[in-house]
Amino acid sequence: MSAPPSSKPTVSEREAREVAEAARDQEWRKPSFAKELFLGRFRLDLVHPHPTPAAEDVGRGEEFLARLRAFCETRIDGALIEREARIPDEVVAGLKELGALGMKIAPEYGGLGLTQVYYNKALALVGSASPAVGVLLSAHQSIGVPQPVKLFGTDEQKRAFLPRCARTDISAFLLTEPDVGSDPARLAASAVPDGDDYLLDGVKLWTTNGVVADLLVVMARVPRSAGHRGGITAFVVEADSPGITVENRNAFMGLRGIENGVTRFHRVRVPAAHRIGPEGAGLKIALTTLNTGRLSLPASCVAAGKWCLKIAREWSAAREQWGKPLAHHEAVGAKISFIAATTFALEAVLDLSSQMADEDRNDIRIEGALAKLYASEMGWRMADDLVQLRGGRGFETAASLAARGERAVPAEQLLRDLRINRIFEGSTEIMHLLIAREAVDAHLAVAGNLIDPEASLQDKAKAGASAGVFYARWLPKLVAGQGQLPGAYPEFRREVDLSKQLRYVERTARRLARATFYGMSRWQGRMETKQGFLGRIVDIGAELFAMSAACVRAELLRSRGDHGREAYQLADAFCRQARIRIEELFGRLWTNTDDLDRTVVKGVLAGTYSWLEDGIVDPSGEGPWIAATDPGPSEKENAHRAIR
Repeated sequence: MSAPPSSKPTVSEREAREVAEAARDQEWRKPSFAKELFLGRFRLDLVHPHPTPAAEDVGRGEEFLARLRAFCETRIDGALIEREARIPDEVVAGLKELGALGMKIAPEYGGLGLTQVYYNKALALVGSASPAVGVLLSAHQSIGVPQPVKLFGTDEQKRAFLPRCARTDISAFLLTEPDVGSDPARLAASAVPDGDDYLLDGVKLWTTNGVVADLLVVMARVPRSAGHRGGITAFVVEADSPGITVENRNAFMGLRGIENGVTRFHRVRVPAAHRIGPEGAGLKIALTTLNTGRLSLPASCVAAGKWCLKIAREWSAAREQWGKPLAHHEAVGAKISFIAATTFALEAVLDLSSQMADEDRNDIRIEGALAKLYASEMGWRMADDLVQLRGGRGFETAASLAARGERAVPAEQLLRDLRINRIFEGSTEIMHLLIAREAVDAHLAVAGNLIDPEASLQDKAKAGASAGVFYARWLPKLVAGQGQLPGAYPEFRREVDLSKQLRYVERTARRLARATFYGMSRWQGRMETKQGFLGRIVDIGAELFAMSAACVRAELLRSRGDHGREAYQLADAFCRQARIRIEELFGRLWTNTDDLDRTVVKGVLAGTYSWLEDGIVDPSGEGPWIAATDPGPSEKENAHRAIR
């Protein structure tokens, strides 16, 4: 038996990229609307007519939503959770009785078997009552034990763990470490083989649900040895196993009721039968789980947008300034229009992505990532606009408003609660890089060796031949398309004409593909360092995806006789707003301060501008930037508590 590693792995930038690349699903077995969009091909047929759920799924989902709404209205006190920074145990017990822990688990394992569409509707409903409760359910089911076991577990593991997760046991997902965030190549937690078991050592940070979890999904590095291929591996671990200590329950600016902690493992014995998948497959399992798991974040943002719209409507009609209601002032009205149009678009993106996930006809890895990225950014903007609309009352807490006799509107809490969405499950910056990598996959597949400085001359020659064939066919198709035909997409031409918005999407997709190709030709191997450029490319793609989803949803609602005229108006407003943002992003592709910014950053790090920091007092406390995480037994009291 080997001793656990005593220090963190040291890896180069290239090695870190190779680890991330190995974890990617490198095959595209199914079509992808978003991938085609980035290649300049507007495949409207992949999303229109809008896919719809089966009647049986609708019936089951609506029945549960009705019960869940009654529970939220009578049993969840969001103000109490915010005030006490804890979800009452009786609320969790009630959710268990309701079956809410098993929304996505199949009935054969004791779950409700809801579709992704209705799971997201349930998360939005719960999150509107208390974001902390929404996070508890999401962390348990979207990335906790149920999803990876469902996708990659053995039949024995499904029978052992899924019934528990459906009714009684809360789960958590443990990947992040104090010195390891989006760079998993430096993962330090170890799982050393010992007979039929593994001995788990390490420290995990920001373990949402970890404080109260019964079951954990833990990512740890198995050392390579005889009979063991090694690599980052996923395990299901019993949270009450000897050697596990929850050393701290973390507190945050928002989501005050979440049970998020620091968990230490010291020689924790984990049976090999609890390993999910083969050794070395942990990151691939994590990324695959997140393909749909990320859709829980847009659900919370859609709920936030709906609430922002409700409060903005009621408040701006009641509040008068300069002789007329607040909403009638153009500067205020623009914000209300943005909130309304964006809420419609976010719900369109969420429902379309979720239904495609349910049907499993398309590869939605890019769509899911775009939904998370776009919703988290736009959700934050809507919440910020609501605070601005409310003025001083937006900055004031709900408790303070109530204390002086006004309606307790928690606008500032929403702003705090939503802020984390731009960070966890992939920060905006990481999502830009992740999506950009998938978006240029077709280019790298044929021309990657041409721009790889370490590729051999023979490999470069082969890549050159393949690239010549690919681009000879691809580039001419970027010149003209349906977007230049005035009669294209006639089924979207109603009283409000959305066909012209779809023609814009088609033209702009080709323009985006040309810009991407030009950037690759210009920077070649340095393309991956042009993160500003790549981020703008992705943001343009996100806007085009949202425009497509909004138009398709509007037509679906019209065909059902369900507020179709109003849906067309909202889709048109959103598309017009999105086009302004897109044109600005295109301008910033080539006119920006990226090079100057790098120069300034070098100066900042070298201390060139340290004089600019004079005249302040730093209120930060003493201590290291990153806590020590050396393996060993815990010296702290265990903060873990099971909810029974």
